[in-house]
Amino acid sequence: MGTVSEHRAAGHESARSRFARLVRTADLVIFDFDGVISDSEVISLTTLRETLNAFGLDLTAEDTREMFLGTSLKTIAAHVAEHGTGDTDAFAVQWESMLFDRFKAELRPVPHVLDLVDRLQQSGTAFCIASSSTFNRIDIALDAMGVTNRFAHIFSAQQVARGKPAPDLFEYAARKMGVTPAACLVVEDSPHGVRAAGAAGMSAVGFLGGQHLIDLQAEHGAALLAAGAEFVLPSFEGLHEWT
Repeated sequence: MGTVSEHRAAGHESARSRFARLVRTADLVIFDFDGVISDSEVISLTTLRETLNAFGLDLTAEDTREMFLGTSLKTIAAHVAEHGTGDTDAFAVQWESMLFDRFKAELRPVPHVLDLVDRLQQSGTAFCIASSSTFNRIDIALDAMGVTNRFAHIFSAQQVARGKPAPDLFEYAARKMGVTPAACLVVEDSPHGVRAAGAAGMSAVGFLGGQHLIDLQAEHGAALLAAGAEFVLPSFEGLHEWT
């Protein structure tokens, strides 16, 4: 099987067709989690901003999204330690307490993503999650959405030295799955994640279907393309229908 990058789309081919073709040529599809599987980013960014403000960082919603979308708790805590006030452990506890309460009450999967996951499984295409989130956060989110048993292979930034935009997590996931980076396709909603995929030698598709990007698709899509995405998907609707 050829590398994913050898099959880049051209002309006016639809995003759905381009995605289907890349999936057919990939040995492994790697999904980011927040904003791609779990429609969690509005909850995450809102509670993060509130917690950052409580720890001396007065950031706008736009600042919070641009600075921290797709980054790990370790990265955020390091920023709090350098620029904020208070203990970083206390920051993490306060944010996660607020976040997990809202997950349990409100969290849903990204629309149509489970249809796509089912289609990948039916076609025998390997897939996994590679997330900046901690295992605890991922487990709580999967349980809240009622999909704990749908994902057999999950990797977290907790397992590597450097989070996204460094390539470590994607390289680790590919190695554990027994696939070369060039044969991987990454689905990401953050420029940090797209850059991480590129640094790992993987092709990336930008995803815009999360609730947090409803009013920002043009702007955020441009940022994903600038970060190196092959193209952007406005949603997962219909993507399970390829043949």
